[in-house]
Amino acid sequence: MSSDPLGVGARRRSTAGWLAGLSAALVLTGLVAVGTGAVAIDPVTVARIIAHRLTGLPSGTEWAPPHEAIVWQVRLPRVLLGMTVGAGLAICGVALQAMVRNVLADPYLLGINSGASSGAAAALLFGAGAGFGQYALSGSAFAGALAASLLVFVIARSGGRITSIRLLLAGVAVGYALYAATSFLIFASGSAEGSRSVMFWLLGSLGLARWDPLLAVTAIVVIGTALYLTVLGRRLDVLAVGDETAHTLGVSPDRFRMRLLVIVSLAVGVLVSASGSIGFAGLVVPHLARRLVGAAHVRVVPVAALLGAILLVWADVVARVLLAPQEIPIGIVTSLLGAPFLLILIRRLHATG
Repeated sequence: MSSDPLGVGARRRSTAGWLAGLSAALVLTGLVAVGTGAVAIDPVTVARIIAHRLTGLPSGTEWAPPHEAIVWQVRLPRVLLGMTVGAGLAICGVALQAMVRNVLADPYLLGINSGASSGAAAALLFGAGAGFGQYALSGSAFAGALAASLLVFVIARSGGRITSIRLLLAGVAVGYALYAATSFLIFASGSAEGSRSVMFWLLGSLGLARWDPLLAVTAIVVIGTALYLTVLGRRLDVLAVGDETAHTLGVSPDRFRMRLLVIVSLAVGVLVSASGSIGFAGLVVPHLARRLVGAAHVRVVPVAALLGAILLVWADVVARVLLAPQEIPIGIVTSLLGAPFLLILIRRLHATG
């Protein structure tokens, strides 16, 4: 007779293996991505430069001074921001799919991206958020995201209970309304250059990455959100099954859904304010994570975070080098990768339905 009839130990070993493998792949991805560009730098040299800057110890190998500036000042912050945003979008997608019990849900669902886009458009075209100083763009985007999430909350709450269908419909309605508002701002500005800047930002970019507090805040928010969702993974499992089951097991779905809405709204607002609107990462990655380690959210959340970080870094590499020296918005790359996946997912849902 097996000592592990339910396969719990096997699943834990499998999850540990995937986490270790994906962590190693993430480190390797970072080294290769930092070294990729108009000036190619091999991963060993990249690792030595980073180690030298972190420890302050003398290096055993000399390298060209411009290489150190390229690695440390330009590419490393960008890669770190890509990892952070990719991980954040992925875990927010996991939470949203459990919260609304819809496998097609992603951070666009609640209209938060549209709110951030409206705030960013107001800053780029009309100088809104000047009080934020050098963070006028990200600050205005975050303010727009918070306003959108508050509006979704008020609409979904107006019926007395925050149910999955109310969140879904409120998010779609607010998203369309704010997308129209953004389009109106672009049309009303009459600035061709400003319109191009807004459109580039709407499709996502990691070009704003710097060693500044915004990068640190984004990383802290993503790490905190990942820990929160992992600790409450079993409640997410219950919520994904249904409200009746949640009540039976002592979980208040309305209260928990409200907490998730606040956490996800804040996280997505920070992410969009740092990188613009990047689609499909929050939709595709949760499904890949579930295929690797099963449906339990305590396993899905950390695996999705690593997968999302790897995916977005490689998408940014493609965006930087595909039409070099011209950079294309990263949202175009993620959409090209995500659209076929969405079609496959829809066909499978139709087959099983």
